[in-house]
Amino acid sequence: MKSSIKISMGRLLADTLRYYYFDSDNLVEEASGGASAVQSLRLSDENGFRESETEVLKQLSSMGRLVVCAGNGAVQSSTNLAFLRHGITLWIDVPLDMVRRDLFNNQNEFSSFEISPSRSQEEVMSQLAALYDKYRDGYATADGIISLQKVASGLGYEDLGEVTGEDMTLEVLKELEKLTRTKKMLEEAARPF
Repeated sequence: MKSSIKISMGRLLADTLRYYYFDSDNLVEEASGGASAVQSLRLSDENGFRESETEVLKQLSSMGRLVVCAGNGAVQSSTNLAFLRHGITLWIDVPLDMVRRDLFNNQNEFSSFEISPSRSQEEVMSQLAALYDKYRDGYATADGIISLQKVASGLGYEDLGEVTGEDMTLEVLKELEKLTRTKKMLEEAARPF
């Protein structure tokens, strides 16, 4: 789910790797004509909205040297998941209370999010939990998982808010190295003698 730590980490990772950074939700929003247009599209034509998400992922999957922060739509269909398989996928697991806080504190950044911050915090938390349950199986198809809670614990932080984008980026780089090494070993093992 969209969060400020994920966005910060994505941008830092792209800079570190000298890759381009894209947020698929923002691209769908731009293609639809802005935040209010994407909200209208989502409400009036759910299938059209999902097709827009799929087209954005299709375009991104044909490119190289990218870091993509993908929205929830990326895990809703086998087609979208196949586009994600063109690269290495990571689930950045951020606690829902931090997602809720971001939604309330950064309404401009999260304008196209599936939940409106005009509801009570309890209602928003309940809706976030329902979305998380809905998308969890799709998230779990990722090649690796980076848990903000585990990063905080590993660094000795008592408050999850102490974890920075830099901390998360370092964890992602370690996971990418591990996944790349494993992939090379599997490719070598598959070669004929």
